Amino acid sequence: MKKAALHNLGCKVNAYETEAMQQILEGAGYEIVPFTEYADVYVINTCSVTNMADRKSRQMLHRAKKLNPHAVVVGAGCYVQTKEAQALVDEAVDIVIGNNRKHELLSLLEEYEASHVKAKSIADINHEEQEYEELFLSKTAEHTRAFIKVQDGCNQFCSYCIIPFARGRVRSRGTGEVLAEIRRLAANGCKEVVLTGIHLSSYGVDTGESLLHLIEMVHAEEGIDRIRLGSLEPRIVTEEFAERLSQMPKICPHFHLSLQSGCDATLARMNRRYDTAEYEKGCEILRRYFAHPAITTDVIVGFPGETEEEFETTRAYLERIRFYEMHIFQYSRREGTKAAEMKNQIPESVKKRRSEELIALGERMSREFREYYVGRETEALLEEPFVREGKTYYTGYTKEYVKVAYETDADMENQFVKGTIKGELADGVYLLVEF
Repeated sequence: MKKAALHNLGCKVNAYETEAMQQILEGAGYEIVPFTEYADVYVINTCSVTNMADRKSRQMLHRAKKLNPHAVVVGAGCYVQTKEAQALVDEAVDIVIGNNRKHELLSLLEEYEASHVKAKSIADINHEEQEYEELFLSKTAEHTRAFIKVQDGCNQFCSYCIIPFARGRVRSRGTGEVLAEIRRLAANGCKEVVLTGIHLSSYGVDTGESLLHLIEMVHAEEGIDRIRLGSLEPRIVTEEFAERLSQMPKICPHFHLSLQSGCDATLARMNRRYDTAEYEKGCEILRRYFAHPAITTDVIVGFPGETEEEFETTRAYLERIRFYEMHIFQYSRREGTKAAEMKNQIPESVKKRRSEELIALGERMSREFREYYVGRETEALLEEPFVREGKTYYTGYTKEYVKVAYETDADMENQFVKGTIKGELADGVYLLVEF
């Protein structure tokens, strides 16, 4: 039996596609082994969101060839899509598979093994008419929670972002295929799904559907107890959107609203399609329809032209909005984007200082958010065992994604427990005591 190893770089969509390619290989009789072990085939699902991601993608491709010089090394995804010429002359790479072509993995392996000539399938993703690539999962490695890809591509063209050139235009998955996958996963024990995509808020703009309608259809499915949503654009959060979500008890009040900057001048240079007032209104609407929702976000520091005054405007805005978690990124100059050509690029030392300030702010706000739940009743879906000071616990998450630990010697994976949060047990993990 041939052995295959896979490695994923990048976002949750990439992770979904990597799992789907793994199941394609399993269906063809391959034994899946850890990436660090000897294998006949190595598949690296690459990322290109930053220059660092490009570098990591190249490193993993070369690491695979070093693990077994005779193995077939497959480079898939965003890096090889945007750097096709480099990938095709890289001696470490035997097969190059771009986005919207990952379903061709087996046929490309067969082609290479028959000829030992480098094989490739790269779509002209920005000019050819593309349909949604139907990959699917029957099971998930996490058992408890499954990420469901429902959308691909992006039409936004933010000035710093290469992803529209790597993923192409918006393509939405059919609701029938989404529901069929959810039923398969539920039949295999999955209790929570996360609807995700490259630009989730655009779901349905190409098909006449809407994200809200899809959510309502998923909510009607039996066997799934929780629904989370991937990253949303602020403008999707209207009164109607929040009200209808609040009427669905399976919805987790855990919302990731992409921000990037708390300064309107910076947002304009980024070509973001909202301002800080619109963003704040979206947060206010969510907090009106949900009790203490977890709102998380992304922020880029050191964008070209960001003055100290603009940065301070962002810092003050973040503190006023009050997030559960913030993912802070230092701006990375990305060849092929408008921002890469902008004047007043910010020195790395300044980016680092600003990043550290916002990370510290985020840590403080995150602790304050979690402390709100001490003494309150909640329900957690348990996931995995955890040992501390000789005691055995199972950790899991509340609907607001607060991590808790429940003391038990029993196997509690994928089980719900209701209880009261008693206080912090370990860094960021809170003790849950059953009623």
